[in-house]
Amino acid sequence: QVQLVESGGGLVQAGGSLRLSCAASGLTFSTYGMGWFRQAPGKEREFVAAISWSGGDTYYADSAKGRFTISRDNAKNTVYLQMNSLKPEDTAVYYCAAALTGKPRIIDEYDYWGQGTQVTVSS
Repeated sequence: QVQLVESGGGLVQAGGSLRLSCAASGLTFSTYGMGWFRQAPGKEREFVAAISWSGGDTYYADSAKGRFTISRDNAKNTVYLQMNSLKPEDTAVYYCAAALTGKPRIIDEYDYWGQGTQVTVSS
């Protein structure tokens, strides 16, 4: 049974930082590309960042470039999202997802999803 469990969300002031973690189990983690997506109230889920199975390739939404960093530790079966200079518009539920193949920015390419962690940025 595949499980992706996000943690690290919370309430932070604008300009602050958070580090999200996603611990994976039940799959061969090192063979999966991993992505972070987010969904704000009343909006569709959107791509934030992704990383290839090796960690050699990373991808970012324009809104995340220069502020967020995705990384992974295959020895710990964990993917991270370091978020700096947070803005109120970053407020959303953040989800991690795993994809064996496919285009990293496309939601439908992902095979497994976590339950999400809430990030709230106050102004």
